Amino acid sequence: MTARSGDASGRGRVPVKVKKSRGRTQSSRAWLQRQLNDPYVAAAKGKGYRSRAAFKLVELDEKFRLLKKGARVLDLGAAPGGWSQVAAAKGATVVAADVLAMESIPDVTFFQADLTDPHVPAMLKAALGGPADLVLTDMAAPTTGHRATDHIRTIALVEIALEVAIDTLAPGGAFVGKVFQGGATGDLLARMKRHFREVKHVKPPASRAESVELYVVALGFGRDRA
Repeated sequence: MTARSGDASGRGRVPVKVKKSRGRTQSSRAWLQRQLNDPYVAAAKGKGYRSRAAFKLVELDEKFRLLKKGARVLDLGAAPGGWSQVAAAKGATVVAADVLAMESIPDVTFFQADLTDPHVPAMLKAALGGPADLVLTDMAAPTTGHRATDHIRTIALVEIALEVAIDTLAPGGAFVGKVFQGGATGDLLARMKRHFREVKHVKPPASRAESVELYVVALGFGRDRA
């Protein structure tokens, strides 16, 4: 099943309405109703994925052929583990890291670690058994409701992940990171273009229409190691 299949299209589904309750706020009711009516949430449960976000990587992989059997994949900010599950199912060697705890996933090596620790990138590379072919990050800072602030905070996380990627990727490798509307900032985008052959912004279908998130996909690492 892919996210473009009928199973995740939502067609033919009867919308679910959540009734008012004394113990439930309007915002929590709206969130619950959205979850109950989200075809990707249902599809994720059917596939055994830990989050609907797994389908974003499925769709990005369909477009860019990122995941290959035997590839070394580093998943940064991995919890709860949806992206790691997808990569492992493709036959990749997956090393995942997050400051939060994450339940174990078959064929995934997980470290509860802070990426700002200068010793962490070398530890992750050692666990991979060599340079990474793909570095992923679906990290986003907790939202404040102020779009510009949320964008800046999430870009800071992408910059940290990019530093790890530059230190870890093999020549020809790829990097995928989450950004918000507006995409990567000028400085960040320029840095990516120095190190990668091709850099694109993509909004996969599994990303909710109302969401301001985008993904930056950088391919062909090694253009300029300076």
